[in-house]
Amino acid sequence: MRPKRFFLHRPKNLDEALALKARHGDEAAFHAGGTELLVALKAHVLRYEHVIDLKQVDELKGVRLDADHTIVIGALATHDTIANHPIVRERLPGYAELSENVANIRVRVAGTLGGVLCFGEPHADAPTMLSALDAWVVLAGPKGVREVPSRDFHLGEFTTARDEDEILVSINIAPQSRGTRSAYRAFGHTERPAVGVAAVWSTDNPQRLSLWAGAISSRPVRLARAEQAASDIPHGLDAEQTWGRLKDAVAADAASIEAHDDLHGGADYKRHLVSVLAGRAIRACIS
Repeated sequence: MRPKRFFLHRPKNLDEALALKARHGDEAAFHAGGTELLVALKAHVLRYEHVIDLKQVDELKGVRLDADHTIVIGALATHDTIANHPIVRERLPGYAELSENVANIRVRVAGTLGGVLCFGEPHADAPTMLSALDAWVVLAGPKGVREVPSRDFHLGEFTTARDEDEILVSINIAPQSRGTRSAYRAFGHTERPAVGVAAVWSTDNPQRLSLWAGAISSRPVRLARAEQAASDIPHGLDAEQTWGRLKDAVAADAASIEAHDDLHGGADYKRHLVSVLAGRAIRACIS
């Protein structure tokens, strides 16, 4: 099915893109990779008179290190670019591995990180890992620039903290200490995860675990009991010993998640997956 006709705009910079949106208002939508928006337009689920293509806006491109070694991922960075970028592979190998396994090669080459975050699809991989990594997004709009923690960016299904007239500029991740490891494990019957779990394990003093589950709910969910239990585990235990001390807390967290039956599986099945995948992600961090 073809989308209905629309005017395509290709601004050269951020100011021009924001001005186009201000001019056309609700009749316009921003377009990045297109793997979500164009599908919705072709299915006539969404309808816009104007589409603002952001691919030529240099401020949204690339991956770099800031002066304080914060990792800055431009909103237009594709999953394939992130998976193979030397900065990400060296400093965030767990996130590089996640990007390497997103959907299929067509989506990885065309789909952008900013696009998938702004679309707000709950069955996505990146939001879960970015929440666990304490990442934050930078938004630019008519009122200026603001920052939003990744864990607060997703408000529900297809709903985010981004205002309609704002553009997501970058996704920022603070420097990781030498004692920090991250891993993401997911399972699904389609190219989208039924459940995904991200773990970030730090052996610094104090020891810390950041553990989040995604796709099971309308937004990433923090597994707080497991995080608290991790702070009481003695240093030096191996992966199996550590998991033995955490699995009851993870199971309690999983049981409390509000899930529902859908095409990705039954609610109880998905809660069970949370425990299984959390065990795999935590073991991967420690081993």
